[in-house]
Amino acid sequence: MSVSFRSFSVDVHSPHLPVKEVALKEWAVCIEGIAAGDQTVLIRKGGITEETREFRLEEQSFYLYPTYEHQRADLIKPGYQDVLAKTLEGRELPPKQVTITHVGHVTDDIVIKDDAELLKKFDAYHVMTHNYAEERLNWQSDRPLHILLLRAYRLTNPKTIDVSADYTGCKSWITLADPIHDTDLEPVISTERYEELREEILRSVGLWHEHDPRAKHGSHS
Repeated sequence: MSVSFRSFSVDVHSPHLPVKEVALKEWAVCIEGIAAGDQTVLIRKGGITEETREFRLEEQSFYLYPTYEHQRADLIKPGYQDVLAKTLEGRELPPKQVTITHVGHVTDDIVIKDDAELLKKFDAYHVMTHNYAEERLNWQSDRPLHILLLRAYRLTNPKTIDVSADYTGCKSWITLADPIHDTDLEPVISTERYEELREEILRSVGLWHEHDPRAKHGSHS
């Protein structure tokens, strides 16, 4: 069993939008969970067309780009089945436009290898089933699984954008063709509540340091 992690600041570096027009692709139902404050972690291993064939945290702050085509009801918790259905209701697939509603800011990048029991400790912090998390862990088992602790911010003015051919395909990161203007950011949950959740998660997996935890990078094996 091996776990490593990196910690960053809890707040976005800019008081407004991320500097770069970078977006992370994520299932629309997960973004809805993030928007409701029901999801605090993202589980990533990378798409099959990634250049490195594994996930890399390219930016700490980024837009959340909703995807629809590959959402699977059997991998969503029962309480979010209706939300999943609503993300698809009346939607053309593949979509010609998507609406970006949130920015994510990663405070911690936890990397897990071959530890299904440890993975269960994150189950309460996302809307996916444990089967989904375990599938990701076991797929390409020689590559690490990233658990990203995510603080979310909503755009005060959501932006609908055209779907470019560059945005398609099984990859994690995309660069938006046009800057997003005329909107600001509001935290989904308060700093105090996010810090409580963050400590709760890190304590549960043995990665919490009492003295200045954000300044420490660490490993546990």
